Amino acid sequence: WQELCLLMGEKGAGIALKSSPARVMLVGLQGTGKTTSAAKLAKFYKQQGKKVLLVATDLKRPAASEQLQTLAKSIDVEVVMPRPVGDVFSVIDNGLAMGKGQGADLLIIDTAGRVTVDEALMEELSQMKARAQPDEVLLVADAMTGQTAVNVAQSFHQRVGITGVILTKTEGDARGGAILSIRAITGAPVKFIGVGEKLDAFEVFHPDRMASRILGMGDILSLVELAEKSFSSEQSAHTKEKVKTGQFTLEDFRGQLAQIKKMGNLAKVFEMIPGIQEMTKLANPMQMEKELGHAEAMISSMTPLERENPDIINGSRRKRIAAGSGTSVQEINRLLKKFFEAKKMFRSMSVGNGVRGWKNPLRQIFSSM
Repeated sequence: WQELCLLMGEKGAGIALKSSPARVMLVGLQGTGKTTSAAKLAKFYKQQGKKVLLVATDLKRPAASEQLQTLAKSIDVEVVMPRPVGDVFSVIDNGLAMGKGQGADLLIIDTAGRVTVDEALMEELSQMKARAQPDEVLLVADAMTGQTAVNVAQSFHQRVGITGVILTKTEGDARGGAILSIRAITGAPVKFIGVGEKLDAFEVFHPDRMASRILGMGDILSLVELAEKSFSSEQSAHTKEKVKTGQFTLEDFRGQLAQIKKMGNLAKVFEMIPGIQEMTKLANPMQMEKELGHAEAMISSMTPLERENPDIINGSRRKRIAAGSGTSVQEINRLLKKFFEAKKMFRSMSVGNGVRGWKNPLRQIFSSM
C-alpha cells in the first residue's frame, strides 16, 4: 500500500493559487471532458468561497463556448466569451482584464482540443501559455483510454509543459494504471479526478485513498466527507430520535432514501466501504439502486396518512399504490413486511451504535426485496 502511494504521489495536491487572479489553463484532446472539467473545477473552488471566472478560448469546436456558458450558468459563474471577430489571444486579454477588474480569485481557461495531437495545436497552446502566464497547466485526460492517455500526456508535457493532471472517468477499472503511468512518464501529479458526469462528481486526488480503493481496502475518509455533504445533521438527529422512540415511519424512510440519493452513484459509494466484497447481500450496487428507486416510488404513491400509519394499508390500498408506482401488490407486500421487521429491529438498537446500528436495518429491508 505504501509503495503504491509513493508511486502515485505522496499526498494530495490542489492547484497553486499564486497570482492575483490565479490562472489555470486546461489542455487536452477532444472528448476527454475538458469543458465539463472546467465547470467542475469552477464549482469546486466557488464552494470554497473563491470568485471564479471562466474563459472560453475554444474557437475550433462548434458551440464549445456556448456549452461552457450553459454549464457556467448552472453554477452561477461568469464566462468571458469570444467576440464575433477576434482570436484566442484577445479572449485571454479580455479575461485577464475582467478578472482584475472584478477582483476574481481564479481564472480557468478552457482551450481547444483536437482529435489527435498535432503541430498546430501544440503551437497554439504554447503561444497561449506565453500570453496567459498561467500558474498551472492541467492536462485533462480520459482514464479509460489507457495507454493512449499516457502517450497524450507525454506529448503535451514535452511541447507545452504541464504542471498537473485532471483524470476523468476514474470510476472505471482502468484508473490505477493510467495514474501510475502518467505520473511515471511526466512527473506531473494527478491533482483532481472526475468520478461521474455531474458537476459535483469531482474530487481532489488523494494517492493514499486511491491506493486503498485499488487494493479493495475501501476509503472511509472520502465516504465520511461525502456523507457530511449529503446528510443534514438536523435531519439525522431528528430521525435517530424517532427511531429511539419507535415512531419511525415510511415518511421518515423516504427522507432517508432521498439523502442516500444525494450521495450519487451507489457503485462509487460501495467502493469506499471496506470489505464490501464480503457483503453478498448488497454486493450489487446497480441492483441496490434499482430497489431504492422502486421503494421510493411505492412510498411516494401512498397518501401522507398511509406513510405515517402504514398499518391502515389494506388490500384495496395496496392495489392503488401498486398501480400508482408501476409495481405489483407483491412488491408492496414485501416492502411493508421488511419495513415492519426493520422497525422492530430499530427498537432494539442502541443509539450509540452509530453507523453499525444503521447498516443492519437497511440490509434487512432490501435483502429480500
